[in-house]
Amino acid sequence: MTSTIAEFDLHPRLDSQLLRDVIHPSRPLWTPRELRDLTSFVASELTTGLLEILEYSADRRWWARLGLTEGVELWLLSWLPGQGTEPHDHGGSAGSFTVLTGALREDYRYPAGPVRTAVRNTGEALGFGSGRAHQVTNPFATPAATVHAYSPPLVPTREYASLLDIPDSIPPLPAQRLPLSELRQLADQEGP
Repeated sequence: MTSTIAEFDLHPRLDSQLLRDVIHPSRPLWTPRELRDLTSFVASELTTGLLEILEYSADRRWWARLGLTEGVELWLLSWLPGQGTEPHDHGGSAGSFTVLTGALREDYRYPAGPVRTAVRNTGEALGFGSGRAHQVTNPFATPAATVHAYSPPLVPTREYASLLDIPDSIPPLPAQRLPLSELRQLADQEGP
């Protein structure tokens, strides 16, 4: 369900020169700051298009892939009250999310550090490195939506029973530099 361009895929309802300019298909890896800038830019500059795509599902969290290159994946997620993730890391990928609407609670931990909690409100953006685990939930009365990015793309996450169970270091999972054609196949089978 994305437009296929030689170097990247974009969601067909968001395929614009603006998004083509910021997805940087030649960039092999993105830093946490670059990912934060990307999700923040997409959430603020493409708000109308994102809200037109956005859906909510009572069965499970809903998501749509917005973009994919060999260096980054970009997603839109929705969170009804009570929905959330299990505690997880990102397998060695750096990541970012920006809150498009609503608010979310994030419990997070760096290895050997304390569990911390933050409420992430509309417009808030953060980037994080590969050595971080978190759990994101919507304990509030209103739905929320977020824009996420990860680099390298499509690295599996590891789930934990509790954030207290993360190891003293979060080793990267084997990341393969896959061509876009293989990443497309994987992305169609997985979500964020």
